[in-house]
Amino acid sequence: MKNKILLLLIFVFVSCKNEPNKPQEENQVAQVPTIENGLVLFQENNCAACHQTDQKVIGPSLQEIATIYKKEKGDIVAFLKQEAEPIVDPAMYESMKINLQVTKMMTDEELQSLELYLLSHSK
Repeated sequence: MKNKILLLLIFVFVSCKNEPNKPQEENQVAQVPTIENGLVLFQENNCAACHQTDQKVIGPSLQEIATIYKKEKGDIVAFLKQEAEPIVDPAMYESMKINLQVTKMMTDEELQSLELYLLSHSK
């Protein structure tokens, strides 16, 4: 009986040891950036409150953003991470800063999806 209890205690001790978190499965495919994912992020984060497709509301239209970023070869992802200066309507940048706190928390794949969605509006 004592041997069974001892074995049980050893088993519990060994099975409950602290192991570092295992990384996600190496086979797991990273989320691929898509325009559709960008649309979902745009909607979920209420970006349309300031940005409409073809007209300026509070911020520039999606068409204006896409046209200027393509023409200037700008990096939307870097801007959304606050790692690049605004190239569309810089005067509105101070108003936009608070919203960039949301995009700074997004993954690179999410930001790339958002960029694809925005750029899809170029004429």
